[in-house]
Amino acid sequence: MKSIIHRNSQLYDTERAGFQRLALHEPDLVVPAASPEDVREAVAHAAAAGLPVAVQAAGHGLPVPATEGLLINTNRLSSVTVDPVTATARIEAGARWHQVIAEAARHGLAPLSGSSPGVGAVPYTLGGGLSLMARPYGYAADQVRAIDVVTADAEPRHVTPGDDLHGDLYWALVGGRSNFGVVTALEIGLVPVERIYGGALYFDAGHAGEALRTWAAWTASLPDEMTSSIAIIPFPDAPQAPERFRGRTVATVRIAFTGGAEEGEDLVRPLRAIGPRLVDTVGVMPYTASASIHDDPTEPAGYYATHSVLRELPPAAVDALLDVTGCVVEVRHLGGALSKPQSYPNSVGNRDAGYSASLLSPGLAPGTDTTALRPAHDRARDALAPWSTGGRLLNFLYGENATPEEVRRAYEPADYRRLAELKAEWDPRNMFRLNHNIPVS
Repeated sequence: MKSIIHRNSQLYDTERAGFQRLALHEPDLVVPAASPEDVREAVAHAAAAGLPVAVQAAGHGLPVPATEGLLINTNRLSSVTVDPVTATARIEAGARWHQVIAEAARHGLAPLSGSSPGVGAVPYTLGGGLSLMARPYGYAADQVRAIDVVTADAEPRHVTPGDDLHGDLYWALVGGRSNFGVVTALEIGLVPVERIYGGALYFDAGHAGEALRTWAAWTASLPDEMTSSIAIIPFPDAPQAPERFRGRTVATVRIAFTGGAEEGEDLVRPLRAIGPRLVDTVGVMPYTASASIHDDPTEPAGYYATHSVLRELPPAAVDALLDVTGCVVEVRHLGGALSKPQSYPNSVGNRDAGYSASLLSPGLAPGTDTTALRPAHDRARDALAPWSTGGRLLNFLYGENATPEEVRRAYEPADYRRLAELKAEWDPRNMFRLNHNIPVS
């Protein structure tokens, strides 16, 4: 371990900061890990000193921030190696999706990456990973072949799903994120995708209701090859907003279809009939251009978010979403391969869901008091309650909303009990608790 950074170090702020800036980690110590051995030594140091441990790569999905303990920054562990023969990639703990996408594309392959290519690939995958190709291929977590992890006893372990010794640990890690150790690398499966039929359709505020109603009805009869979402976005009149949308509210339907272009054109025709389009980027694209589908912000920002997991999206639920004001509203279509049995069972829950509905309050300064934001989020969640499964998606639990009860909702009840039992086995002191924590049973 080359260095330990203390609170009074000039490097402290740089090393603790991630993408989510509403609240930052404030640990006693930060270890900028440059190798698996650095991680092992950091865990050993924390164990000896009785310190809790947090882990951060890019920091998009920051749960309750650390106010003590030791933060392991895995940003420097960023190598990506693709094996085209086995269609797999070895990705280190700090690798971003854009690196994996670029390396895989050289061999006509693609990972199950999400909407934002700057997200850390490993934590995203271990939390489930709702990809742009989720309906044909399932969760990114379902593609995990092997894990290199340092457990609470500071021992490095190579874990696979068929391992008689560590099979339970594999199951817990894939879905449990950093609760059972610090993952230094994953081996993941890639899919044979070079190009997709995808992009986004943008409509003005006057057609937002029609767009959401049409999209909701459209999703009822789609093939699994089509993954889509819709967002209603009130853009600020500010330099950070796209110039063409500043000060406007727009509805955008995002699609990624892994079938042929001709079939894709036929499928998208009802969406193009909604009304005048401000922008239409839908067409055949290389998967390397897939970041343009959602066109997520790339600069660090503060945001407050909540979500609901829905069984269905009937007209009354659509009406409830259209009543929301002042927030970004996003609905994602789930189902397809997300709900089917996996080759490598894991602890990712809520596979029976049909949709996720998220509310996002963006553009918040660090330390913003979110009290005034909560009522709108709570009203929306209450309004959607008749169609809610009661579940949560772990990667969508941010900040103060990553409470123990909310984390519990990310798993099936029997799986959560098993995770708590395995926590007692692998981390009996709950050293890995500065996260989406599963307490010791």
